[in-house]
Amino acid sequence: MKKLFVASVLMLMFTQMYAQSNIKGKVVDSTTGEAVFGASVMLSPSQQGTVTNVSGEFELPNVASGNYTLMVSMIGYVKLSQKVTVNGTVELLLELVPDTRQLQDVIVTGTRANEKTPTTFTNVSAEEIEKQNLGQDLPFLLNWTPSVVVTSDAGAGVGYTGIRVRGSDPTRINVTINGIPVNDSESQGVYWVNMPDFASSTSSIQVQRGVGTSTNGAGAFGASINLLTNGVSSVPKAQVNTSVGSYNTQKYNAIYSTGLLANNWAFEGRLSRIASDGYIDRASSDLESYYVSGGYFGKKTSLQLIHFAGNEKTYQSWWGTPEARLRNDAAGIEEVIANNGYNAQQAANLRNSGRTFNYYLYDNQVDDYGQDHYQLHFSQNLAEGWNLNTALHYTRGAGFFEEFKEDEDLVDYGLQEVTVGNSTISSTDLIRRRWLDNDFYGITYDLNYEASKVQATLGGAFNEYDGLHFGEVIWARYASNGDIRHRWYESRSDKTDFNTYLKVNLQATEQLNLFADAQIRTVRYRGKGTDNDLRTIDFDHNYTFFNPKFGLTYNLSEQTALYGSFAVGNKEPNRSDIIDAVPGTAPSHETLNNIEFGFRKRTAKAAFEVNYYLMDYKNQLVLTGDVNDVGAGIRTNVPDSYRMGVELAGGMQVAEWFKWQANLTLSRNKIKAFEEIIYDYGPAFDEFNEIRTQFNDTDISFSPNVIAGAQLTFTPAQSFEVSLLSKYVGDQYLDNTSNENRKIDAFFVNDVRFNYTLATRFIRQIDLSLLVNNIFNVEYESNGYTFGYYGGLDYEVRENYYYPQAGTNFLFSVGFNF
Repeated sequence: MKKLFVASVLMLMFTQMYAQSNIKGKVVDSTTGEAVFGASVMLSPSQQGTVTNVSGEFELPNVASGNYTLMVSMIGYVKLSQKVTVNGTVELLLELVPDTRQLQDVIVTGTRANEKTPTTFTNVSAEEIEKQNLGQDLPFLLNWTPSVVVTSDAGAGVGYTGIRVRGSDPTRINVTINGIPVNDSESQGVYWVNMPDFASSTSSIQVQRGVGTSTNGAGAFGASINLLTNGVSSVPKAQVNTSVGSYNTQKYNAIYSTGLLANNWAFEGRLSRIASDGYIDRASSDLESYYVSGGYFGKKTSLQLIHFAGNEKTYQSWWGTPEARLRNDAAGIEEVIANNGYNAQQAANLRNSGRTFNYYLYDNQVDDYGQDHYQLHFSQNLAEGWNLNTALHYTRGAGFFEEFKEDEDLVDYGLQEVTVGNSTISSTDLIRRRWLDNDFYGITYDLNYEASKVQATLGGAFNEYDGLHFGEVIWARYASNGDIRHRWYESRSDKTDFNTYLKVNLQATEQLNLFADAQIRTVRYRGKGTDNDLRTIDFDHNYTFFNPKFGLTYNLSEQTALYGSFAVGNKEPNRSDIIDAVPGTAPSHETLNNIEFGFRKRTAKAAFEVNYYLMDYKNQLVLTGDVNDVGAGIRTNVPDSYRMGVELAGGMQVAEWFKWQANLTLSRNKIKAFEEIIYDYGPAFDEFNEIRTQFNDTDISFSPNVIAGAQLTFTPAQSFEVSLLSKYVGDQYLDNTSNENRKIDAFFVNDVRFNYTLATRFIRQIDLSLLVNNIFNVEYESNGYTFGYYGGLDYEVRENYYYPQAGTNFLFSVGFNF
């Protein structure tokens, strides 16, 4: 199967190339003849794009001979679409007709890369998002972009989902919405479940792999994902969409847009609900969200308020399924029961379940959390070539997860022992809620300058986070001295994050573009109070990072380019790294030196890119098996580790009715020296002895050496499309020892998607979509974890837990556009 993917992608390299030329032109106002600055120019189907300069001029170099459609759009003008035949250099004079109804996206951020930026990135358009957006969380919509692996706790893509890029986990992936940070300030991860159906309000997504360009918020240590929300439609419209599918999955949304009203005001909104029972037992999701935006859009000034919110109630499926249960290993199942002290009900649950096992049985074992986001964007054309964008933002988050806990020690909750007659009760069954209540607010800005040979952005952000962690006992069989909602711990933290960056693209010669990007980022992170295990929290850490980046892009010919870059990224430890560390110690920050070299080739019917990357880490934080004095796992700095690989991606329009896209990543992901720590608790479990084992040149966990994806798209009739979507992910180790007994097996999964559009007399457009996932009903797991210990040297315990994904399942959607 690996050879099949390699052969498929490498075939792109031998696609017939065509003679290539330039398209040059000038865009002017049809009524005044004045140059139109900042107009968007896009060539289809090659998807080359640019914007006009202060003189209204543009150039699309390296265009292969053929027939194209050139599309030009600009705020306040009717969109222009013109057929162009290229056979040698073409020069055009294009006139845009003013139209007060026309309104495009006006939020511009300095965090995105373009064709002149020597970084590795993939753009996902609104059309691509819409085809796949039938109810699954946003990571699953990015599954076919290069080097991506996605997972779902509930097994069907709804609820808690995750994404890894080049093996890097979500805490190392920077996410912004309109340039505003989304990553949680403390864990540095992104919880997509808090933004259900956000894809329906997204106009485009850019995934930058590696350090990428400077961005706001958490350090990009494996990738950055930049989402741009919808612009307001130029004309009034309304949509109603509904989806149904396996596991009682349902999605409903309604979207409206007023179009441009009098005096250049416009508004848009969305209301959504998604529900699913999940593939895993009891792993249900009940998700609600909405999105509203509105503002004033003038020729030189725009002011837009965006507000979106989501609330999720998700039954927990965090425990995973024991390997013994997946393999139907009866003896292994009994070992799991014995090693983990299962009671009779828990033991029966494990014995009688299957791949869909869920450890939790309490009927309200849920995560209940809501987030409200507010963004106020201001954009101003200051003068010829100068543009300023700035935004104020505020995010309010509050919620809890509820747990039933059996036979908990009263002292661990600050409760006194209970005396009944001659008996002393020191433990109890209870139900607890662990709360997170936080506020995140700040300002972002980017000042842009563009001339004929220079593009420059001065940008940055100042953000403040205030978080409150606390836990409450809401019921106990023996409440002791506890009050109603007895609070047994509380801690507060605040984090100040400031960064500023300067990016410059200089067209040094006709073929050579030079790029430089320098960022300074400072972080102050403080915490004080008591943790859930009653340990004292008291820390105050300051970090100052300098993150330089530079590179070049060189056009070898009219449609062929080479690029190369070197970038530095730095990242502070997470909250858990700090508070779980051995008292008196603190983990160091991590540093990443990133090299990217790439080659791009485009013709009228094909595109191909190959990229080499080296991500060299200093002091990367990894799990070693070490625990602190209360048994919490500790991430430890390892001095040297790296990720190195080659990414191939491309596509070809084989015929008018057949298109093929594919990508392949081949990589090595290594820790040069790794020391595993496992504890021996003795035969009577009354000891605490370390056993250390040294490893060299081991694989980094959750980092497959092979990732591949392909899309075969057939268009047998107008408005009808059929796509075969294939994904291969190689073996992944659960820890950093490269042990074959602790890994996620490779998997190869295929989906089929049908999209059909029709128009009627009364409804402008009806969209029908059917997505059949895992058509060959493959049994596979996409995530997991492992742990081990000794009970005396003659008794070793190693347990692997996995997150099984659903077999064949479907989603069917109907959308009405008015």
